[in-house]
Amino acid sequence: METPERVLRRLEFKVVRRLDGFFFGDYTGVFYGPSLDLAEVREYQPGDEIRRIDWNVTARMSRLFVRQYREERELTAWLVVDTSPSMGVGTRRQLKRELAAEFAGVAAYIVTRHGDKIGLVTFPGRGLVPPRTGKLHALRVIHRLLGEASAPEGSGATDLAEALRHAGRMCRRRALVFVVSDFLSSDRWEQPLLELARRHDVVAVWIQDPVERDLPDVGGLHFRDPETGAQAWVDTSDARVRTAYRDLVAKQEAGLAETFRRAGVDVLRLATHEAMLEPLLRFIAHRKRRRRWSSPGH
Repeated sequence: METPERVLRRLEFKVVRRLDGFFFGDYTGVFYGPSLDLAEVREYQPGDEIRRIDWNVTARMSRLFVRQYREERELTAWLVVDTSPSMGVGTRRQLKRELAAEFAGVAAYIVTRHGDKIGLVTFPGRGLVPPRTGKLHALRVIHRLLGEASAPEGSGATDLAEALRHAGRMCRRRALVFVVSDFLSSDRWEQPLLELARRHDVVAVWIQDPVERDLPDVGGLHFRDPETGAQAWVDTSDARVRTAYRDLVAKQEAGLAETFRRAGVDVLRLATHEAMLEPLLRFIAHRKRRRRWSSPGH
């Protein structure tokens, strides 16, 4: 297994250096979005942004009030990382949990290099690395995730709803929250996501493996659910089976995308058969465009 130091050097060379010229000059705006603390509520004045109207106060006072913000001096990010058994799948370059650890390493390095803090919560075991800054802390985050990624099996079924609620309890002020998961969770986690996204800038880092989207034509296969242990035999040579599977996956993915849209959550999709850099560049370009068009005057 690679040491955290070697992982960080590799990610710095292959990913971080390529990102430097792309967005670090605008780091807080692109990576964090609006990093603001509520200072007060005041009466609406012509020219105020409509999206800052406080409808609760407006309803009580029968006239328009808006939220007045102040910029936060200290920014904090949290990594909420899925280490459940389903993240142990990987049919190409790496396992899903290894890819999750690499993304977390990139995020930790970027955040701490700019003097901000990053913390880590893993689930379902609720491992915790409290938020701090500095390169040594980024190495601590990577070390924790590499240890969990090298385990032969995860510890317990995915409990995404509780992980999101736990993250909400840990974030005492507005923060950037990366939820890194394959989102293959049977619990009802949509409402906890909505509640978390109301108070924080949430990014869903959706980790996938190609075989989960399209069954290969390789004849009869035995499949085992890594979390429940349930097993099934599937004839992948049957075109009807492969088509039905693709349709089911497409329906599930559409449902996930709609959940993220309703919550106002940006999505970064990473796959085990692809390098991380290009999806990251596309994601950052999307954040830049959204920030530009949501700024005053647009």
